[in-house]
Amino acid sequence: MKIAILTLGTRGDVQPYAVLGQALKLRGHRVTLSTAKNFEQLVKSYDIDFVPVEADFQELLNSDKGKKMMKGNPFVIWRNLNTWVYPLITNSLIEFYTLARKSDIVLYHVKTLADSFADQFPEKMIRASVLPIVEPTTQFANPALSGLPIPRFLYRLTYTFSNLSVKLLSKPVGRFRAKFDLPKKYCVHSVRNIYGISPAFLAVPHDFPKQSKFTGFWFGTSKEELDEEMVAFLNEGEPPLLLTFGSMPFKARFDLQHAILKLTEEFGTRIIVVKGWGLDQTERLEHNPRIKVIASAPYEKLFPFAKAIIHHGGIGTTAECLRAGKPFMVCPILYPLGDQKFWGQHALKKGIAVKPVPITKMTEKVFLERVGELLRNESLYNNARQMQQLVNNENGLENTIREIEKRECF
Repeated sequence: MKIAILTLGTRGDVQPYAVLGQALKLRGHRVTLSTAKNFEQLVKSYDIDFVPVEADFQELLNSDKGKKMMKGNPFVIWRNLNTWVYPLITNSLIEFYTLARKSDIVLYHVKTLADSFADQFPEKMIRASVLPIVEPTTQFANPALSGLPIPRFLYRLTYTFSNLSVKLLSKPVGRFRAKFDLPKKYCVHSVRNIYGISPAFLAVPHDFPKQSKFTGFWFGTSKEELDEEMVAFLNEGEPPLLLTFGSMPFKARFDLQHAILKLTEEFGTRIIVVKGWGLDQTERLEHNPRIKVIASAPYEKLFPFAKAIIHHGGIGTTAECLRAGKPFMVCPILYPLGDQKFWGQHALKKGIAVKPVPITKMTEKVFLERVGELLRNESLYNNARQMQQLVNNENGLENTIREIEKRECF
């Protein structure tokens, strides 16, 4: 079959879909992944076809113009939406729809707004997600709102916000539909949902439709190997603590470099620090023999050598912790909006993580206390190893492909 995969966002919104695309190609399907042009190298490294769209929203928001726009008054933001952001959305929809029409199956991330043309061929549209933020449930509030105190009786209502995106962006969506002479009025069509989420870690809500499946994480293996310096550092002593906050910028209330240095002194631990936009100042760390600072590394090959992980709470990094059988501590960067605290809180309930604290609310004292608990609580390690066995026995990619190939999908 010709399979199109549509996605937008940061690396965490693209890489799992590239992994899935590679698995589908190995199965014998013709796979094309379409996303922002800046991910071309990443997508092609998985040996699948690539269709770029002019929609690098991350670059937009981090540009000087984007920062000024977000700091401006509502009128300034609205003006820029009309002249700058909306054209990007319209153009990306044009590319996505053009590819979708030529495909037998369309797997799409909700961020692409592909729901706005699902009414044209609902039988071949499958919403593929790594976050449960669209279908309502009474079991938990929308993970995208995880930092807000929401009472249980409002849980289902919180999902209306995710589903309003197509309606709130009616102007660029309308321009796209007009270009292809599609009816101006339409409804968001009901389609099948496949989630690249481990049911051993997060159980499928009992009130989800039967056609909605948690298939297991979409784990891949990078061709990149750990470099010689990293291997040497790992072999020099006890397993190190690993700290990574992903690719998103952030500001901590305390001196993070100073806190990392104190970790080595108070707990005698070695540390690997993976640099990111929010942790770009590491000059005080780089000459400490107990600290290894790196720009990047394949997590699936590095995490097994760590003692425990400190991270921002993205589902991709969380999944790699589970895969490696390592306990962790989540310091959400996206807060109060965002799913990062949701995963940290859920991992706490499962007994494989310490209590999450947003980086904007963290103090050095709390940071050191939480890390101390992470290093010393043996039950965290036992539970993490048990979860590792369950997660790695699920065969998420195989389950997902089986669901995609079911006859009722097309």
